[in-house]
Amino acid sequence: MINMSNIDKLYANVAQNGHVCVGLDTDVSYLPEHLAQQFPNTEDGLFAFNKAIIDSTLDVSACYKVQIAYYEAYGMAGLRAYARTLAYLREKNAVIIADIKRGDIAKTAEMYAKAHFTGEFEADFITLSPYMGLDSLSPYLPYIKENGKGVFVLIRTSNEGAKDIEYLPTENGKRVYHVVGEKLQQLGKDFIGECGYSAIGGVMGCTHPDEAAEIRSMLNTTFFLIPGYGAQGGKAEDIAKYLHNGNGGVVNSSRGILLAYRKQENGAANFADCARAEAIRMRDDILKWL
Repeated sequence: MINMSNIDKLYANVAQNGHVCVGLDTDVSYLPEHLAQQFPNTEDGLFAFNKAIIDSTLDVSACYKVQIAYYEAYGMAGLRAYARTLAYLREKNAVIIADIKRGDIAKTAEMYAKAHFTGEFEADFITLSPYMGLDSLSPYLPYIKENGKGVFVLIRTSNEGAKDIEYLPTENGKRVYHVVGEKLQQLGKDFIGECGYSAIGGVMGCTHPDEAAEIRSMLNTTFFLIPGYGAQGGKAEDIAKYLHNGNGGVVNSSRGILLAYRKQENGAANFADCARAEAIRMRDDILKWL
């Protein structure tokens, strides 16, 4: 057993603050009108919105997932906002998941690892795709072992298209996602934190609750990043089945939290308070089923 500070920190955050992972998948169109007028510059507007959301949800969430595509879409201004958001999260001692979904091999993967585990884009965890094979994960392992970093690797996703590949049967009758999960669980055994979970975690959609008990039993040391709650049909009672003793996973919500103010009359003026209220509602909705 080695000291895996980030996975242990995430586990502790879940125990203290609940399971909510706030998705900072921020588009300029999400900014309330008064904020957009106050910060007409793309970089400043995106960062000001994110900062307000972070400040309002820090004590009621376990971590933050920042989807890089939303920032890449705005070119250098967006990437500067991305870097400033990560820096502010580090300043607040928050756990950061950079949602980058890389999946390349060899020297290219080494550069991705360096880019997102060090420097201006440094995060605690990153998301990866395993479909070029386990050697696509190898360049990230030294950062896990030596710097306490972590990864969330796609296993079974929440989108409808997951059935196109992830559900295909293999020669031994198992589905592709079973094989991926088992290989990741085995690889992750060298990176178990004090909390009992590996720093090699998995992305596990909650939209197929009938499979949850089998998955949790099979991947008993794999920490889950769980998408699919809310708009995609995942329910709190479903999420509980993917956890063990109330821990072992975080549940992402992006637009549900970021745009909560649009469901309230005159909510724009208090958009951060609305985000906080939605994070608390989501947290409590999950906790009541544990």
